[in-house]
Amino acid sequence: MIGITILGATGTIGLNTLNVVAQHRHQFKVIALTAHTNVSRLAEQCLYWQPKYAVVSDEKHADLLQQQLKEQHYAGDTKILTGIEGLNKVASLPEVGIVMAAIVGSAGLLPSLAAAKTGKRLLLANKEALVMSGKLFMQAVQHNYATLLPIDSEHNALFQCMPLTKTNSQSIELDNLGIKQLILTASGGPFRTFTAKQLEKVTPEQACKHPNWNMGRKISVDSATMMNKGLEVIEACWLFNSSPDKIKVLLHPQSIIHSMVEYVDGSVLAQLGNPDMRTPIAHALTWPERIQSGVDSLNLAEIAQLHFEDVDMQRFPCLRLAYEAMLAGGTTTTILNAANEVAVQAFLDKQIRFVDIPIVIEQTLTNLTGKDASHLDFILEDDAQARELANLEVKRLQIK
Repeated sequence: MIGITILGATGTIGLNTLNVVAQHRHQFKVIALTAHTNVSRLAEQCLYWQPKYAVVSDEKHADLLQQQLKEQHYAGDTKILTGIEGLNKVASLPEVGIVMAAIVGSAGLLPSLAAAKTGKRLLLANKEALVMSGKLFMQAVQHNYATLLPIDSEHNALFQCMPLTKTNSQSIELDNLGIKQLILTASGGPFRTFTAKQLEKVTPEQACKHPNWNMGRKISVDSATMMNKGLEVIEACWLFNSSPDKIKVLLHPQSIIHSMVEYVDGSVLAQLGNPDMRTPIAHALTWPERIQSGVDSLNLAEIAQLHFEDVDMQRFPCLRLAYEAMLAGGTTTTILNAANEVAVQAFLDKQIRFVDIPIVIEQTLTNLTGKDASHLDFILEDDAQARELANLEVKRLQIK
């Protein structure tokens, strides 16, 4: 049996991972589960899976988890850990072969790095790890012979359509594989057809209602602004050793084709499937083998038609900002990510408008120049400074 740690077990990816693992309990053993503050759901998971470790954000939530388990007469011997030290520990345990990195945002960087540095099979759902520290992260993967497999449906689709035996070989050039371009599909989120005027009035509740996918609030807003796709462009550059000019974003509102690879001979290979994260999760858990995921078969006759559109970057400037940040290089993408996290939270807290999110990001990028991204200290320093500047911009734009 293969030991598995799930970083972010109570979120959407974590729940879907446990759903797939439950169908193959003879193959996997859950060693560790982590959550930020969702103690109730983590307690339920501990009762069912009886992991060796559970990790929460701090001592307060550790006490709450201990109390809830005691009230449920928990008979297991799960050890409760806290904070980044706990996350790093469970990401690098010797009995763990697979780490699902599903913590949302920059908080997932250090434990994902810990998994890479200990040579794990790393299932990466946390795109911010590569956005913040792509060069450093890929070096850790290569130097420690880790296996890096993408969980984002788009990157997993690209991986399935490419003649690569692994995603962490930075020596392989797309040109040498006969690849002309990578095509990331995007649903367009809930505001794909909105005018610029309509975008000024959208609410957090509207932004969190994705038409196709069941996601957390932060990722749902990123999808609505198209920043999610921008972060995916940056992630794809690092995963597949590509330049931004070889990556095209194409709107596909049905989310049936998850991404495509165009070859120089005119062939275009696409990966299709129902919009269900259990497909890429199951693929990565046992790659190169295949297992059942529990996802319904795709009925193309029922779908009948597939639609595509180009992206209007004037209405969705976050995508443009992501391309520009990747071209600028260094910690510029770190700054982009930090400013976006601050801006999205401010929008969710109803401090700023939806259309203010790219303004916060662009102003932060203007005020802070990126550094060399070869050192973790520089990355964390610019992340912190970008958050300070972004918060100042939020105050300037704050809704009266």
